[in-house]
Amino acid sequence: MPKPTSVPDVFNQAVFLVDRHLEEGRTGRVAIRYEDRKITYGELASQVNHAGNALKDLSVEMENRVMILMPDRPEFLYTYLGAMKIGAVPIPVNTLASAQDYCYFLNDSRAKVLVVSEDLLPKVEAARKESRYLRHTVVVGQPDAGAIRYDAIMAKASDKLEAAQTSKDDMAFWMYTSGTTGLPKAVVHLHHDIVYYMYPFPDEVLKMTEKDIIFATSKMFFSYGRNASLEIPLLYGGGTVLYPRWPDTKQVFDVVSTYKPTIFFSVPTFYTTMLRELDKGNLTCDFSSVRLCISSGEPLPRDLFDRWKAKFGIQILDVVGSTDAGAQYLANRPNEVRPGSSGKILPGFEWQLRDSSGARVPKGQVGTLWFKNDGVADRYWNRHQRSKEVFLGEWFNTGDLFHEDADGYLWYQGRADDMLKVSGQWVSPLEIEETLLKHPAVRECGVVGHPDDAGLVRVRAFVVLNEPRGASPEMEKELCTFVHDRIAHFKTPRSVVFVEELPRTTTGKLQRHKLKQTE
Repeated sequence: MPKPTSVPDVFNQAVFLVDRHLEEGRTGRVAIRYEDRKITYGELASQVNHAGNALKDLSVEMENRVMILMPDRPEFLYTYLGAMKIGAVPIPVNTLASAQDYCYFLNDSRAKVLVVSEDLLPKVEAARKESRYLRHTVVVGQPDAGAIRYDAIMAKASDKLEAAQTSKDDMAFWMYTSGTTGLPKAVVHLHHDIVYYMYPFPDEVLKMTEKDIIFATSKMFFSYGRNASLEIPLLYGGGTVLYPRWPDTKQVFDVVSTYKPTIFFSVPTFYTTMLRELDKGNLTCDFSSVRLCISSGEPLPRDLFDRWKAKFGIQILDVVGSTDAGAQYLANRPNEVRPGSSGKILPGFEWQLRDSSGARVPKGQVGTLWFKNDGVADRYWNRHQRSKEVFLGEWFNTGDLFHEDADGYLWYQGRADDMLKVSGQWVSPLEIEETLLKHPAVRECGVVGHPDDAGLVRVRAFVVLNEPRGASPEMEKELCTFVHDRIAHFKTPRSVVFVEELPRTTTGKLQRHKLKQTE
């Protein structure tokens, strides 16, 4: 489906994602597959109108925030799109967050309405009491004494709704970052952003059509999951498969076999888990319907790429995106994969690699990736100083380090603030981690800088072993020697700490700042 050549001044993202398909003849096409239900575009449009009117009945007005806390299910889409259609601002939040997080989200966003699933209601009990702005809690399922039943207000609301006359530059939605370096930040996206940030990836990489069905193990409260399960299929009039539970290998295999998606989105950790379960011989899976597998969230190891291709004959395409960018901006293309690399910058994104002073670096040298695209976030909510540091005119400073090879592929070197200065030379923790992962005893690892008694930075590795009982001084020495024999000697860890698990965000990203705090 071709990208619009321009965005009108009055533009509503919900109308563009849903109502447009009715005008283009897709009323009877299946938009959502959920458990044993198939929901058409016509039914989706009707439910979005119900949701928008229900929110208006709760006195939700333009620019009011509506927080969404629920698993991937149809009501998520109804609420998200219904809020946008009336000019309000939906804010999906992580279902795995803590009670303290929810209190922070509600007060930081000043959300007037919280729409939550019954199973998650106990997690927000304290937050509801401490929120200074929350007026209504709407529950999908059985409400408690202080809440409203979702089904009841939906049934009472009309299925006819005229979209708010939102400007293309009005706020459309917020997403909170995963908080790898501190408190989560609310990323503010505008209605027009989707037209600019979303098309390059499905057009260039997925070759998406209305016949495609997408299934993602990542949830819609993540930017990656929102792209995969909501925005891409609805942009093209395709289908999405919603899976409400946290990914379980057998159940995910059952979903793939039942609904036969054509494009599958997941993360390296879960691809590894699926292969491990298949290797045990207890499970089987029919991936014959899948034409593309996509991975993001963390770099895809070369070994994992090779093993998956050998098992299914499908390349996993490693791609890079962010909440700030809105979607994927860097990707490997089908049959143009360079395993281990992050691929090439997508059309529509002008880019440069720059040093710490902002000057461009020569090809082959490591620099921080800057790019510009009109779909990049407008700002961070109530983070004026941080916004000024990363949103620089038209340019966005990703904070991610890459080097470009002779063919234009970018190779991820970690975060700019994660780089280590060891023996007077810059060291990427990622290179050391990739080397350690090649050792057969290592399941996961994380590398940080640690000051020695003289205050000099030394490399310290935190390692999760496949067999925890193997942790010993002899194994520590073996791993250090293993690294020493394969990369520059000054990159060798001076110490190895064996741990049961690594601190990660709920998106699977390693939290190095927590490792740095670990003694």
